[in-house]
Amino acid sequence: MAPSKLNSTDPHENGDASFSSSQPDNGSSDSLTLFHSEKAVQELLQQTPIQQTDDHLIEFSEALRTVAKALRRAAEGKASAQAEAAEWKRRFELERARNQQLERKGNNICEMLQSWWTQTSIYNARGMIRLMLPCLVCWEVWEERNRRVSEGKSPGECNADIDAQRVENSTNQPMLRNETIEQSENCSTNGLCSHEILHDGGTDSQAKAVPNRIMRKASFKLSWRCKGDISDQHKHDIVSFERGNITAAGRSSKQISLKWESDPQTVLIMTKPNSTSVRILCAEMVRWLKDHKKLNIYVEPRVMGELLSESSYFNFVHTWKDEKEVLSLHTKVDLVVTLGGDGTVLWAASMFKGPVPPIVPFSLGSLGFMTPFYSEHYRDCLDSVLRGPISITLRHRLQCYVIRDAAKNEYEMEEPILVLNEVTIDRGISSFLTNLECYCDNSFVTCVQGDGLILSTTSGSTAYSLAAGGSMVHPQVPGILFTPICPHSLSFRPLILPEHVTIRVQVPFNSRSPAWASFDGKDRKQLAAGDALVCSMAPWPVPTACQIDSTNDFLRSIHDGLHWNLRKTQSFDGPRDL
Repeated sequence: MAPSKLNSTDPHENGDASFSSSQPDNGSSDSLTLFHSEKAVQELLQQTPIQQTDDHLIEFSEALRTVAKALRRAAEGKASAQAEAAEWKRRFELERARNQQLERKGNNICEMLQSWWTQTSIYNARGMIRLMLPCLVCWEVWEERNRRVSEGKSPGECNADIDAQRVENSTNQPMLRNETIEQSENCSTNGLCSHEILHDGGTDSQAKAVPNRIMRKASFKLSWRCKGDISDQHKHDIVSFERGNITAAGRSSKQISLKWESDPQTVLIMTKPNSTSVRILCAEMVRWLKDHKKLNIYVEPRVMGELLSESSYFNFVHTWKDEKEVLSLHTKVDLVVTLGGDGTVLWAASMFKGPVPPIVPFSLGSLGFMTPFYSEHYRDCLDSVLRGPISITLRHRLQCYVIRDAAKNEYEMEEPILVLNEVTIDRGISSFLTNLECYCDNSFVTCVQGDGLILSTTSGSTAYSLAAGGSMVHPQVPGILFTPICPHSLSFRPLILPEHVTIRVQVPFNSRSPAWASFDGKDRKQLAAGDALVCSMAPWPVPTACQIDSTNDFLRSIHDGLHWNLRKTQSFDGPRDL
């Protein structure tokens, strides 16, 4: 703009020059002075608008930047509000569905009891009263114990009061053994509940008397065990407040021990496919467990076909037919045996969407960070596990939800996706950097710009997260690893977050390409702009048996599998400090 305006003044300047030259000679000096003054004023007037125009452009560009920032913040706020609304809507729908299911179940039970009561005779009614009266008494004892605990009494005093009340009730009523009450008392005494015990309520003698009756699920107890202490006195963390100082005393090793309270009855065997040695070992193990341990055996449908093709002897082996039976598998199986590597353990854990039975992993794979047992000694190992007690490692899992922006804030799946190693969000086949907004409990963490992000459990810290620069963490440490994949930043270092947080990873609307999420290396899903992935710690860990204890197995796995800190020892015959 400025050069064109300056050039437009050339004709005027030429005109002034011709005009001044036509004046008489005696006034030539005055004319030249006037000419130069007018020219200076004209240049000054021409330069001022140009500078003012540039200032206006700068102010206008700054205003545009301010508007762009405001629009971007509004888009981020909208995405956050949509995600929060989706979360509250999901909770509302789950709560309403749960209430409706409980209401239907209660109505069905009332109708069943009403119809049964009207059809029974007076004799059966008396028998029902004799059966329900001790249950009511036990319920009153349980309520009395809870009331005393709420009043501030110690567990030992509560147990003493309950025992006294039980003795008093035994003088007026017949003796009734209630195994569920005793197991609940044991769990409350030791401070760690075992698991969800599912059985038919009958005794062992009654189960033996009726041959066609379904065997009850074995029960066990988990307790903290101090290292080197073989007694039943378990130490716990005690925080003391003396003279304003906070100290922790009586710290135990926090090694978890599993003790069977009833003998295991059913074992599930899962194998690595396409392996001849694993197939031979599986057939031998099934035969040994049936002949020597008298156990019920469950296998996968694929393994069932392989066993039957080998011999008709394996007709006693059980399997499942559809997904519905798989969902109820945890109510039948007492123990899971895996023959393979870490991938077989991951596959076995993915079979259980809720509680997971204890897993005994045998090493028949490549590295084996989670498979401490050797297949050559499987008889001794299974003898020790079935006899108990054994040390176990509770491996935490992540539950993940995919929230679709295009689906009007509805969750894509009715149930969460459970992962034992990690969930990975990457750029897929796109050549652009991944753009991910990360939140921790609704607090903004960072914006990931790179190849992707890994959200890993501590059990998965020796897998993909380790290759991406993450730290190796003991599997019994509860936490979530936040590890970037090739970030385009020198200061982006991995994080370890506590287990109680909820992490939300969202693809912003201004992202150049979609992202892809994979769960334990499978079930790959695309995340478009506005979609989000929500991850938190699952309430159902995976208990795996230890050969010695969790710490010894972890250190041995990183030494044998990764050759951690392996180097030649420095020679002793060199220079020395005097």
